[in-house]
Order: sequence, then C-alpha cells, then structure tokens
Amino acid sequence: MDEQALLGLNPNADADFRQRALAYFEQLKISQDAWQVCAEALAQSIYSDDHIKFFCFQVLEHQIKFKYSELTEVQQQLIRETLITWLQAQMLNPQPEKTFIRNKAAQVFALLFVTEYLTKWPKFFFDILSVVDLNPRGVDMYLRILMAVDAELVDRDVVHTSEEARRNTLLKDTMREQCIPSLVESWYQILQNYQYNNSELTCQCLEVVGAYVSWIDLSLIANERFINMLLGHMSVEVLREEACDCLFEIVNKGMDPIDKTKLVESLCQVLQSAGLFSIDQLSALSDQQKANVEAIMLAVMKKLTYDEEYNFENEGEDEAMFVEYRKQLKLLLDRLAQVSPELLLASVRRVFNTTLQNWQTTRFMEVEVAIRLLYMLAEALPVSHGAHFSGDVTKATALQDMMRTLVTSGVSAYQHTSVTLEFFETVVRYEKFFAVEPQHIPTVLMAFLDHRGLRHSSPKVRSRTAYLFSRFVKSLNKQMNPFIEDVLNRIQDLLELSPPENGYQALLSSDDQLFIYETAGVLIVNSEYSAERKQALMRNLLTPLMEKFKVLLEKLMMAQDEDRQMALADCLNHAVGFASRTSKAFSNKQTVKQCGCSQVYLDCLQTFLPALSCPLQKEVLRSGVRTFLHRMIICLEEEVLPFIPSASEHMLKDCEAKDLQEFIPLINQITAKFKTQVSPFLQQMFMPLLHAIFEVLLLPAEENDQSAALEKQMLRRSYFAFLQTVTGSGMSEVIANQGAENVERVLFTVIQGAVDYPDPIAQKTCFIILSKLVELWGGKDGPVGFADFVYKHIVPACFLAPLKQTFDLADAQTVLALSECAVTLKTIHLKRGPECIQYLQQEYLPSLQVAPEIIQEFCQALQQPDAKVFKNYLKVFFQRAKP
Repeated sequence: MDEQALLGLNPNADADFRQRALAYFEQLKISQDAWQVCAEALAQSIYSDDHIKFFCFQVLEHQIKFKYSELTEVQQQLIRETLITWLQAQMLNPQPEKTFIRNKAAQVFALLFVTEYLTKWPKFFFDILSVVDLNPRGVDMYLRILMAVDAELVDRDVVHTSEEARRNTLLKDTMREQCIPSLVESWYQILQNYQYNNSELTCQCLEVVGAYVSWIDLSLIANERFINMLLGHMSVEVLREEACDCLFEIVNKGMDPIDKTKLVESLCQVLQSAGLFSIDQLSALSDQQKANVEAIMLAVMKKLTYDEEYNFENEGEDEAMFVEYRKQLKLLLDRLAQVSPELLLASVRRVFNTTLQNWQTTRFMEVEVAIRLLYMLAEALPVSHGAHFSGDVTKATALQDMMRTLVTSGVSAYQHTSVTLEFFETVVRYEKFFAVEPQHIPTVLMAFLDHRGLRHSSPKVRSRTAYLFSRFVKSLNKQMNPFIEDVLNRIQDLLELSPPENGYQALLSSDDQLFIYETAGVLIVNSEYSAERKQALMRNLLTPLMEKFKVLLEKLMMAQDEDRQMALADCLNHAVGFASRTSKAFSNKQTVKQCGCSQVYLDCLQTFLPALSCPLQKEVLRSGVRTFLHRMIICLEEEVLPFIPSASEHMLKDCEAKDLQEFIPLINQITAKFKTQVSPFLQQMFMPLLHAIFEVLLLPAEENDQSAALEKQMLRRSYFAFLQTVTGSGMSEVIANQGAENVERVLFTVIQGAVDYPDPIAQKTCFIILSKLVELWGGKDGPVGFADFVYKHIVPACFLAPLKQTFDLADAQTVLALSECAVTLKTIHLKRGPECIQYLQQEYLPSLQVAPEIIQEFCQALQQPDAKVFKNYLKVFFQRAKP
C-alpha cells in the first residue's frame, strides 16, 4: 500500500496528505485487487494504526456492496475467511479494538450476511458463535454484528427499494426458520453468564433482545425464564434502564389488539407467578417485591426526564425523537398501571411531593417531570368524564393533595418554559379539582393572566397559554361568575387589533387572539347577568373591532403599495375573524337572541359587508366575510336573510374558480337551513350563479396546468353539490322556473357530469341529482318532455358511465357512484313501471348488443323489491360487460 498516502488518514494530518489519502481511497475502489491487500492486512494484523485498519474495512465494505458479484468463488471464500480470522484475533489481542473499528467490522459482517446468507453462508451465525463462545471480546463483536444485521433488515430510517424490501423479508423468514431459536438461547446464556460481572455486555445483549423482539416469535422472549431474569435486572441500578427498555419493546410489539391483550395478560401472569405482584392483593407483597415493582416504575419515570442538551427554543430532529420516546414510555407506564394502580399512584405521589417541597433549588427537568407524572396519572388511572375527585377515596384524596400542592406551592413561577407549560397543562386537565376546592381559582387565574402565562417572555408559552386559558374558563363555567368583569378588564390590551405596521410586536399572534376573543365571549354569554348587561358587554367587546374595521377599509381603498394593501387586508380579515370567534360562545340553550346580542352582530354584519365591494385584495376579504356569514346564518337565523342578496351579488362579481368554490357552500347552507323561505332569492340568483360557474369552467387552460385542472374539478363538484342541495331541499321549482332552455342546459350538465368526467365523487352526486329529479318529475304528471329526457338521456347515462374504461370498479368511490346509478335506475322503474322494463327489453339493451338471456336477467334483477339485490347485480353486470 502507498504508505505516504496512508499518513493522510490521521485526523491531525495536513490538508495535502488528507487529499492524497482520499484520492488513494478512490483509486483502491476502482482497482481490481486492492481489496485483497486490505483483506491480508486485516487477517495478518499488519498495521497497528487504527485509522488504517478502519480504512481497510472501508475498502472491503465497498467491494462487498458494489462489486461482490464480479468476484470468483475462491475470492468470495477469501473474504469470509478474512473476517473469521480477524474475529479470532480479537480474542487474543492484548487490547480490544477501538469502538469505531468494531462497529465498522460489524457493518461489514452484516453486509456479507445480507449478500450470502440465503445462498453460500447459511451457517453464518453458527460459525460466528463457534468462534466467540462466551469470550467477552467475542461476545461484544457477536452482539454488535447482530445489531448491524437488524439495522440492515428493519431500520425504518433507511429507505429500501422494493427489491431490497422483498430480500429482507425473505432473510427474516429464513432466520426465523433456521436460527432464531438458537440465537435466543445464546442471548439467554450471555445474560445469565454476565449479568453480575459485566454490565456493559449485559446491556448490549438486552438492547439486541429489544431490537429483535419486534420481528421474531414473541413466545421465545415473553416467557417465565426471560421475564424473571429481566425483573432481576430491574433491581440492579446499572442494568435497570436497559431492562426497562427491553420490557417496553416486548410490551410494545406491533400486533393486533387481541394478541396485545393476551400478551399483557401473559406478562402479568409471569410477573405474578414470579411473586412480583398480585393484582388482587397488593398489600400481600413483601417489601422486596414492592421495591422491585417500584424499580420498574422509577426507571420509567427517570427516563421521562429531559436531558441538558434538549433545545426548547429550536426543537429539531433529536428533540422530536425524544418527544416520541416519551410517548412510548407513557404507554409503558399506562400498562404498568393496569397491573398495579395503587403502587403507581404511591410512587408518583412520593416523587411529586419530594420534588415540589424543594422546587426552588431543584433542576428544571426534575420539577417538570414531577408535574408531568401528575398529568400522566389522568390517563394511567382513567375515569369517565374526568371525575378524578370522586369515587375511589384513596385515589381522589391523593390527587386532590397533589393538585393543592401544585397550585399553592408557587411552582408556577419557576423560571423555565417546560415547567410553566406543564403547570398550565395540568391545571386544565384536572379542572374538576376547582369544583371541589374553588378557593384556588383566583390564584390560577392570576397565573394565567400575568407574566407566568399570557404575558410570559416566551412567545411559545404565551401561545399555548392562550389556548389553555380558553379551555380553563369554559370548563369552570358558572364558577367564573365572581371574576368576569375583572378578567375582561385584565385582558383588554390583549384584545387590541394589531396595527398593520411593520415591526409591531404584539404579545399574542392573531391566531392566539382568537382564543382570547372566544374566552371573552364565553365569559359574557355564560354569566348570570341580565340580557341588557350581556348586550352592553358584548358591544364593548365588538365596537372597537367595528371602528377599527371602518378606518382600515378606508385606508385600504387608498393604499397604493401592494405590500401595504396585503397588510391592511390581513388586519381587516383578523377583525372579522375575531368577531366571528366570539359567536362560538352561544349554544342552543344560550342563543344570540336570548342574550340580547342580535343587534350587536347585525351591526357587525353591516360594518363588514362593504368589504365585499372593495376591488383590492378580494380573495382575503371575501374569505373572511364569507366565514362570518356562515357563523351568522347559524347564530342570527332568519335575521341574516336581508343581507344575503347583496352579499351574494358582490361575491359573484369578478369571480375565479376558488371564489365560486368557496361561495357555493354558503348558498348550500342557506338553502338547506331556510328552504322555501329563500326560494325567491334562489330563483333570482340561480342563473347568475350558474353563468359565473360555466364562464370559469369554459376558460381555456394550458394542457399541463394541473392546478387549474384541479380547481375546475373542485368547482364542478361544488356546482353539482349545489344542485343536489336545491333538489334535496324540496325546491326543484327553483330549477323548473328558469325557463325551458335553461332547465335543459342544467340537465345536460348533470348528464355530462355523470358520464363524461372521470371523477367518481362528482359522478355519484350527479346520479343522486338524477334520481331525485326522476322521483319529483318522473311521474305521469311531471313536466312536459321530462319522460322523454329520462329515456333518451338518463337511462343511457346509467349504462354509458359504468362502461367507460375510466370507471374503475375496484375503486371504493367508484363503487359508491355505481350504487347511486343503481338507485337512479330503480327510481325510474318505480316511477314509470312496466313501460321502463319494456323500453329496456325491446329498445335500449338490444341497441347495446346485450344477449336476450342477459336482458331478461337484468330486468328481473331490476324488478326485485330489495334494492341491495339490484345494486350487487349491477356491479357483476358491468364487470362481465367490460373487456
């Protein structure tokens, strides 16, 4: 080898040497026989420099990964022998290899395993085991190789090709058949041999068990001898965490719920037969047994703790992984709780009380986890409707004591965001505590309202607190009565609409302010004040928004700069959104009318509607006002109707596909809610709306413009949904009164939607419309010419649509469309009787070259009283008819 180039492998070498080493590595990768030089160097321990050994393994790795098939059988045998010789040497060397070399060697072994196990080296593991026996250095390498093999086969972070995935499945299946029981036996022997004298190897072995348990036969591990050994490890401090992880992997194995239940039950039985704990009689346990159970719980609690490196301000991938890990630990704690709820409660209570007694001098992660454990008890010891403070006296008393400690200890002032957030999350989760001890409500309200909550220095805390505050106030309901006006005064500054000026830093974002407005609305509506007082308070809340809105709208009309226009439009939109959000406080019991607030919201409506005629930033403004109208239709009911015609007129001007698509649900809501009350309005705006829709649909689009095609598809769906709402609300006269030419045009668009567009969602809607129209107009007294339309167009549509190649009967949505197609045919038969059967038998089906016996079969199925029989038959009919 080029000794000079090898000098560059040392991390302290200068840049030139390093460059030369890289070039040499590339050269060796291309070379035909360089790998043999490296293999010889490893087998004969020619080099003592760690970086050169690592380099040799890299060259071998490249050969196996990319050029293995080019080697002769003799050369492949040489690689196998090299690795085994190197492994034998490990047990004789005076010093173990560095960890990074052992890991790289394990990766090379694993690569060779993946390549050769199924064909040339079926005894891979047995050969390794025969070399290493129970030699500690050999066992270390054996366990590293097992982890590397697992990483190759099941690592979810590695994206495998479908070919690799198939190969990996085959490898695992073969291992299960041929060697897994022997490997499991070797793990047991390693654990038994090293559990008291080599904690490092024991932990490594537990990690291997935890990794493999996800894809091997669980009964090999979840049995008495293994679990008993694991439980023994729980009482050894250096092994406890790894044993806990291993137990978690066993309990967390992916399986169906029935198997999972059986596993937890069998695990409980193993634990019980080990005399560790009895579900029926915890008090009968010896102190040692209780200590063992607690050891498991305390290990889990310890692992829940954040480490010093966790970055709360800029959470990245590592932080996300820890959050996920916490969720898994929580599941394990929940399962332990099923086995011994009393002991979990006692353990948490002890940790919680010890920590909170000295919270001022305790590290943040310990304080956070103590409160977190209290929070987690709610799910670990579940009750219905959050009734944690009634029923079981021992549990209720313990939780009540902990909650009292939490809110009176002053821990809400702890100077770390994680503790602050955990405090608020927990008081909201246990809101029923405040029904038992309402004297603590003012203390918690102040924490929410001052620098600990909504005025905290961290935007993240302020944001989450805004949401939690809203939930807290809602849950307390009438208990908030003594504090309403005080709270409304204290949140006054948080309700201010942020000006559209650059650089203005509001305490809360507009999304957070939505929760504060909703909270204000809830306080007013749920109060015991008179309707007059409620109206006055609601007016105080909404008048500043209306005044600001008028000023900002005028500014927008005059604004020249587009960025300024956008900022103003956003601000206007927020004002509408805030007003809209306050209305969420109303309910069927507390309507807007009963609270005397109708006029305030009608004033808002009159203030906001002029924004619809603003020619600037139409999309943003229309979206906000449209959402407000949706809310007002629910809250003000028929009082909103006088505003609908002019609002609709403005919203139909200069429309784009997206505008229409969002406008139609509003019309659908009005139609479905008010039905005949809005019939005159619908008749008047029906054709203008349709013209606007057709105009957009007929606009030419570039062939490859997928977003334009999707917008048109969504608009088409919205159009058919509108027709479905009109016909389904018993207002077919709205269509009938549009004049014969327009009615015909509308009907043809529905036929076209059912047949021509390969969109099963729209097709389903079209068949629903057609069957409704047949039901309404298809009888003897229907509109002139409709019966002809049924036979000339609707009946053919029911056959032409399913016969299209794009009508995929394997697709669930398409099957639903076919089901509505069947309903349409059944409805035609119901309304037209024998005449329909005669038409199908003598005219239409023969025209499709359907065989006479199939025609007979079809007509018999159609005449069956059970609609389901015909639906099933129709699917079979078209499956046979398609090539």
